[in-house]
Amino acid sequence: MLILIKYIAKLLKALSSEDSPWQIAGGFVLGMIIGLTPVFSLHNLIIVVLILIIKVNIGMAILSFLVFSGFAYIADPAFHNFGTWMLTNPDLQSTWTSMYESEWWAMTRFYNTVVIGSFVSSLLLSIPVFPAVLVFVNQYRTHIHAKVQKWKIVKAFKGTKVYSIYQTYTRVRG
Repeated sequence: MLILIKYIAKLLKALSSEDSPWQIAGGFVLGMIIGLTPVFSLHNLIIVVLILIIKVNIGMAILSFLVFSGFAYIADPAFHNFGTWMLTNPDLQSTWTSMYESEWWAMTRFYNTVVIGSFVSSLLLSIPVFPAVLVFVNQYRTHIHAKVQKWKIVKAFKGTKVYSIYQTYTRVRG
């Protein structure tokens, strides 16, 4: 329960932080891609490097990764079916063959139905999710943030020792 409260606090802090909505949405989408795809994949290593190089909200990437990892477990059969369709599509056979013959592409494990299915699905899902998160962050900051700060549970949480330690930790790191 304490971990859940910690992540809700991080979410609320990220939403009300000075990070731009683009940084928050970027972190959310990159974390979503890692969460939806098998963790130990070459493309996820590249995405982690992107998270560290470009200025996205790392906390949002971690939170998104955790949320979508649970969803991926449920969606794996659909990813497998989509990946099977992609890999057995006659129009794409020459593409897959040439990719598999290259050592670099073979390291991506895109020959695995779940890897390719989840990766392409997450890329396609990124198209509507990124602007949706942008709108959500802007709406939260404009209309919801002040109301959330007045909630009794938020006021109670701000009065706890955990929150004061969290605030001290974020000031030191920030």
